[in-house]
Amino acid sequence: MKNEELAKKLLSPSKNSRLEKFGRTITFMCLALIVFIVAMILIFVAQKGLSTFFVDGVSLSTFLFSGTWNPSQDEFGALPMIMGSFIVTILSALIATPFAIGAAVFMTEISPKYGAKILQPAVELLVGIPSVVYGFIGLQVVVPFVRSLFGGTGFGILSGVFVLFVMILPTVTFMTTDTLRAVPRHYREASLAMGATRWQTIWRVTLNAARPGIFTAVIFGMARAFGEALAIQMVVGNSAVIPTSLTTPAATLTSVLTMGIGNTVMGTVQNNVLWSLALVLLLMSLAFNMLVKFITRERKRNYAR
Repeated sequence: MKNEELAKKLLSPSKNSRLEKFGRTITFMCLALIVFIVAMILIFVAQKGLSTFFVDGVSLSTFLFSGTWNPSQDEFGALPMIMGSFIVTILSALIATPFAIGAAVFMTEISPKYGAKILQPAVELLVGIPSVVYGFIGLQVVVPFVRSLFGGTGFGILSGVFVLFVMILPTVTFMTTDTLRAVPRHYREASLAMGATRWQTIWRVTLNAARPGIFTAVIFGMARAFGEALAIQMVVGNSAVIPTSLTTPAATLTSVLTMGIGNTVMGTVQNNVLWSLALVLLLMSLAFNMLVKFITRERKRNYAR
């Protein structure tokens, strides 16, 4: 009898195993909830966005390639907003990348001590500023500056580029800094041991090894710029026409969405076409994420070699 009781006690799950099973169950439930929420968002936006083409009969080619946007006259050409979003995103990333790389190199390679004390808190401060404050500063400072320098109203893609440049700079800087710190130390030591100067080591070894991570940081910054709504709406001019120059008023997908979504009736073609713009934004966000995953996978393969 005692042997049976001992065997039963030994075979019964312990308290730690029960806690581990409970924790595993809670983790799985949280993961399932996140996947369910994301799936529901995708299905909801896709259902609303595709209604424009399958219910209201709007031509997909007209929507993507027409330059006329006038919902009151049933003209739904999204090309001006798509072009505006891509131009603003690419230009802001091109301007922010050299500054971000320079700041990251200073904080990791040149002066880590003063970089951590001075530059890093300054960049962190930029992260905590709300987007509406960026937009208001752009409205009061950037727009008059562009107007005085280039003429016109001051509203346009160039003003939006300047505002987004400051907004995505902290993201690109911090991710580039983490990437440079992840470069193995023996890479630098081997380069210096072979007679290379510090600048040659930074340029030809450190930055070259960190290139996939820097690309990832830039793509994350582009994703942030592509999805920004309030700040860009305040300075871009919100004119849904194909941009002819950087200083003329333009529009982006997010600016048209924030302006129009509250002024339409749910279920109408004017409302559905705005959901189609939201679907384009969602697909672009997914494309950015897939590109980041691809670059990250390639970086892991390079480090493995």
